Amino acid sequence: MHNQVETFKIAVRKFAPFESAMQKCWDKYCEFSGCNLKMEMVVMDLHELYHATITNKGLANGDFDIAHISTDWVYEGYANQDFEILNPYINNNRPDNFPEGWSKSLLGLQRFGWEVVGLPFHDGPECLIYRKDLFENEIEKANFRNQFGKDLTVPKTWEDFHQIAQFFNRPADNLYGSIFACYPDGHNTVFDFCLQLWTRGGTLVDKQGFINIDSQAAIDGLNFYRTIVKDSTAVHPKSAEFDSVAAGIAFSKGEAAMMINWFGFATMCEVDVESKVKGKIDVELLPSAIGEKSASLNVYWLYTIAKGSKNAAVAYNFLRFALTEEQDKQLTLEGGIGCRTSTWNNAEVNEIIPYYHKLAPLHEVAYMLPQKKNWSEIAAIIDKMVLNALTSDRQTEELIQHAEAQINEIDK
Repeated sequence: MHNQVETFKIAVRKFAPFESAMQKCWDKYCEFSGCNLKMEMVVMDLHELYHATITNKGLANGDFDIAHISTDWVYEGYANQDFEILNPYINNNRPDNFPEGWSKSLLGLQRFGWEVVGLPFHDGPECLIYRKDLFENEIEKANFRNQFGKDLTVPKTWEDFHQIAQFFNRPADNLYGSIFACYPDGHNTVFDFCLQLWTRGGTLVDKQGFINIDSQAAIDGLNFYRTIVKDSTAVHPKSAEFDSVAAGIAFSKGEAAMMINWFGFATMCEVDVESKVKGKIDVELLPSAIGEKSASLNVYWLYTIAKGSKNAAVAYNFLRFALTEEQDKQLTLEGGIGCRTSTWNNAEVNEIIPYYHKLAPLHEVAYMLPQKKNWSEIAAIIDKMVLNALTSDRQTEELIQHAEAQINEIDK
């Protein structure tokens, strides 16, 4: 066979730490295994990645060998037979300490009945990331007490969050109270909406398993969200153009006091050479409505093998290597989030990223998004609803009822 495939293609989520970690991991794997294929990384942002792998059938057609796939899309990909089923590979040669070495919360969404289609790549639930140097500053504490008659503490309620964001909002110093990621990609605002809903005691899915967002918790959550995001005295002015990565980068440059974002953007602040807030931040559970429990969202990234790959055996061997304790830790030190519990508890990792062990409690309050074949269509409706709330004066109730009616048409 003279037309041997010489390149090995990986579809990678665009994020500098992922790119550098994947390159290093591949180089080490080749050294270790003697593999002489050349790796080609196809780096894409969320939308491109989804379209290239799932919509345009890139995995089924073998345009890639391995892909980073979000758990948001894994059900759709599974239903369309885009992925290699991994059970035979795992049974034949399981990854070290699999599955015991991972939190159960990272093994469920890629399993359908007995069939497993992905292995955990990167994780880190949503959390409150804040500048502890500002919260612990004696002058700030005194000024806050004078202004509000109470102590400056990490906010436990959304009202406190808003008040503190206004307090720390100082455009003249290029410091803003908080940052939101409102870029319309069917993800950021959808996640923000779900977090507002859950932290107010609401649910996304009714008892029959249908999406139902027509509730008081949804109204309160969307009202709060549109109020704070449009409040130029509390929020970074570029929030409308930021996706989660851009928001994370702005935070690491010291441009905000607080941010609700993925745990990974907190770790980026400690390991990224460009970070201006190394050693100055901490993470906490999200605020909630008074009397309600905090919540988080667990969406994670998987390694999947393309159904159409001609190099499936190499792909699996590489993934086994990438999942080892050493490589999982390496991903973390590059600025990604390793998925093994050994990484979460690793002393060296916690020395560099002192709040790393907090991953476990975040997972305890983390919700999953519903497994629906047309989730991306439903998410697009929610995304549009939230954007309408941010850009129009239409009543919140009306926006929610309109979105619910659209969802009912496709969620059968």
